[in-house]
Amino acid sequence: MTVRSDSGIQCFTVQHDGVSIPVSRGGRGRPLVLCPGLNCTQADLYELVSLLRRDHDVATFDLRGHGLASPAERYSFDAFLDDLVAVMAELDLPSAPVVVGYSLGADLAVHYAAQCPETVAGLVLIDGANPLPEPFLADADFAEFRAVSEAEAARHGSLTAEDIFGLGIEMDVVRGEILDRYQKIDLPVHVIMSTAIAGDSAEGRAPRHNRLWRAGVERLIRDQPRISADWIDGDHGLVFTHAPDVAEIIRSRLASC
Repeated sequence: MTVRSDSGIQCFTVQHDGVSIPVSRGGRGRPLVLCPGLNCTQADLYELVSLLRRDHDVATFDLRGHGLASPAERYSFDAFLDDLVAVMAELDLPSAPVVVGYSLGADLAVHYAAQCPETVAGLVLIDGANPLPEPFLADADFAEFRAVSEAEAARHGSLTAEDIFGLGIEMDVVRGEILDRYQKIDLPVHVIMSTAIAGDSAEGRAPRHNRLWRAGVERLIRDQPRISADWIDGDHGLVFTHAPDVAEIIRSRLASC
């Protein structure tokens, strides 16, 4: 059942794989689907979504175990990709949308476009889908990342610390192979990246992670010169701290899609 709010936002639920995925859609203009990332919900992206809905018909949703979505028996990259596939199949859009993905959502968007290119007009990828030249998480990072995973699990509830830790390890594998997916995509693609994904500290893992992040983007542009990039001076929270800048870049880059 679809419910329309006083502001004109349509809300409905997609059922698949034993999971309930809440979807919201609103705005006017060309269609756009926004895919959140790990430990991120459509509510978290409220400012960015509101800005984009001024001139786009924006649909967004919660991945399994996030926000208002129900918990699931499995949490993996392929399971989250199934969520995106299920949502896209239920959206009755007038034309192929631009798919915008944030963090893990960017990787999901690339894999989806490689599988179903005829259903996508273009991609905008925000701080994700980066073909890193080496794994982000080295052995020396595991203790700190476990602590981060525990904090995120306490904040969100459905995913355990082990779920989040395992997904972090899995994402290194996914990104190590993602150039193969880009090579299957003949669509306009633009990336928006943070200059300091791990923050601006000169100590700990931040300097290495920031260097790897930039090296991955440079690798992507060398392999796929048609892909364009913008950098925002910030960390991985740029969709929250720089939502107007992100929205303006998306708006300006959609002309080529």
